[in-house]
Amino acid sequence: MAALGVTAFSLTFPATAWGLEGFGPWSLVTVRSVLAALIAGSCLLALRVPVPERRHWGGLAVVGAGVVLGFPLLTTLALETATTAHSAVVVGLLPLTTALFSALRTGARPSRSFWIAACAGAAAVIAFTVQQSGGTLTTADLYLFGALLICAAGYTEGGRLARVMPGWQVIGWALVLCLPLAVPGALVALSHEPVHLTGHAVAGLLWVAVGSQFLGLVVWYRGMAMIGIPKASQLQLAQPLLTLVWSVFLLGEHLSPAAPLTAAAVLVCIAVTQRARG
Repeated sequence: MAALGVTAFSLTFPATAWGLEGFGPWSLVTVRSVLAALIAGSCLLALRVPVPERRHWGGLAVVGAGVVLGFPLLTTLALETATTAHSAVVVGLLPLTTALFSALRTGARPSRSFWIAACAGAAAVIAFTVQQSGGTLTTADLYLFGALLICAAGYTEGGRLARVMPGWQVIGWALVLCLPLAVPGALVALSHEPVHLTGHAVAGLLWVAVGSQFLGLVVWYRGMAMIGIPKASQLQLAQPLLTLVWSVFLLGEHLSPAAPLTAAAVLVCIAVTQRARG
């Protein structure tokens, strides 16, 4: 389940790049949220899912702020100036960030070998980022690092809630909760940003709305609930490599030698974290 989520997420950056060909960044983020919320709300309504207990709404708000609005917005802004390959490898820090949030929030205690491998993967990503930026952080990097923090919080809360309700309901209610912000945001953004509907733009929008924002998170949260947040999070170390492949085939980007080498290094770290106890 978690691996299926990672596969869906790996297409997010290339799909966002396609979406930016026809939409402004604010329009793309808000419209994708509205579309995903309408799908999720329809499913919740059709199946007559009861409203979550009051004690769960705080966690759902964190999920909404992190994975429905914050992460998509900051990464979309970053992709206006950064390549998908660069952005994907920077987001390779997300597994370690999520594991840290999980340890603080849920009391999870992975083994020492887990943390060594997770930190090694993070170190490879940091080295790549510094090398690519010439030793200085760009504005896009700041957007990406901010996205890491809020997304890790959203993943942690979502994984925790998925233990008491189905994963699709977690993201479904989070999307519905953000609808009052997403609808007026979409109306304002569409009135101020130009829209050019092309095949790429529409396909990119549909994927980030349906694949990344809803279906991917459904299986992702289910997987986190089944095998634990720290272990599931480290599977996401494979996401940069998958995104690099998509960026070549779908966008025609040319990779620096450091990009696939970094991605390969973090794949080794995945194998260690999945075998680690705890």
